[in-house]
Amino acid sequence: MNLKLILILILSSLAVMFVAQNIAPVEIGFLSWQTTMSSSLLMFFALMAGFVLGWFVHAYLSHRKSRNDKGELVYLR
Repeated sequence: MNLKLILILILSSLAVMFVAQNIAPVEIGFLSWQTTMSSSLLMFFALMAGFVLGWFVHAYLSHRKSRNDKGELVYLR
């Protein structure tokens, strides 16, 4: 079998076990908004938000660096 396929199967089975063990509902409140969801789903959303935020910050800094390398002036505010 392909090593990549084996690693994908192992990681997906670990993710399924993680979700199955963390199904306890938690209540989340923000200002006047409240909802209830499983703790594993909350951790997944927090992880995805961190990935997206990191991707945007990296893209912004790379864009700023490439503009600076081309000789364009970049002012900090």
